[in-house]
Amino acid sequence: MRTKTKFADRPSLPAAFADLVRLLPPMAIKDDSHHRNTVEMIDRLMRIERLSKGQADYLETLVELAEAYEAKRHSIDVDNLGGARMLRHILNESGLSASDLARLLGMHPTMGSKILQGTRRLTWTHAKILADRFRVAPALFMD
Repeated sequence: MRTKTKFADRPSLPAAFADLVRLLPPMAIKDDSHHRNTVEMIDRLMRIERLSKGQADYLETLVELAEAYEAKRHSIDVDNLGGARMLRHILNESGLSASDLARLLGMHPTMGSKILQGTRRLTWTHAKILADRFRVAPALFMD
C-alpha cells in the first residue's frame, strides 16, 4: 500500500519563494520520507507551465538538495565493474546478442563474442558508438 505524501491534497502552489519555504523548508535531506516529499514538490512545480521567479528559484534549490541526497544515499559504484562486464549487462538488458554487437560496431560477426569474452578490447571509437546507441558515457565501456 502506498502512503500518502505530505502535499497530495494541496490544489495549487504559491508563486513567492518565501511562501513555498513555509510549505517545505529547503534543507539537507536526511531520510527517504523527506526525499519523497521533496521529489513530490519538485514534480508539482515541474507541472506548472510558467513558473514565477520564486517558484523557479525554489525548484532549483530542491533539485540540488534531492540530487545531493541521491548521490550520497543511492549512488551505484561502477568503478570496479569493467567495460566488458558493463557491456554484457547493457546488451542483456537490451535483448541484444554478441552478433548484434558486432553488427552495431561494423565488425566481423565473431568479434562481438570475443569482445564480450574479454579476448578483444573495444577501441575508443567503438565506445563512442555504443555510448551514442545506449545514451551513456563512452568511458563506461573502457577498462
